[in-house]
Amino acid sequence: MYMKTNDYVKYLTVEWLNYMDQPKEIRKEHRKSHKGTRQPLLSQWFGVIPLSIGMLFKRK
Repeated sequence: MYMKTNDYVKYLTVEWLNYMDQPKEIRKEHRKSHKGTRQPLLSQWFGVIPLSIGMLFKRK
């Protein structure tokens, strides 16, 4: 389950090289599409609590 340090460095190097081998336009497009699917920052950090507080105040 655990990777040795050398294996982990090798894995990160391969992943980074694969990323850098892609053309710049594809990397920008991938970053842009990934930003669109990301959750809002408050729910990512605190879960459902901000949503429930917002619903509580909207009700009044």
